[in-house]
Amino acid sequence: MNKVILMGRLTRDPEIRYGGANNTAVAKFSFAVPRKFKRDNEPDCDFINCTAFGKTAEFIEKYCMKGTKLLLEGRWQTGSYTNLSLIHISEPTRP
Repeated sequence: MNKVILMGRLTRDPEIRYGGANNTAVAKFSFAVPRKFKRDNEPDCDFINCTAFGKTAEFIEKYCMKGTKLLLEGRWQTGSYTNLSLIHISEPTRP
């Protein structure tokens, strides 16, 4: 099972695009999730890049902006690539 539930706030206004065969809405946004415990010299929240599709993306476009508090439910997916310096990068792509 691949399921994640996050609560936090948008760190910037969502970027909305329409594309694909059915002109589907795609929303990309950054999400800050506060940590329960803070250690010395560590940030007190995690920043996660998210992508939403279809009706969810349209809802985000209409009702959400920087600072909006949300509860997200979705799946976690990672992607990897090799950058121009030939360093292999692995990062989350969306919850």
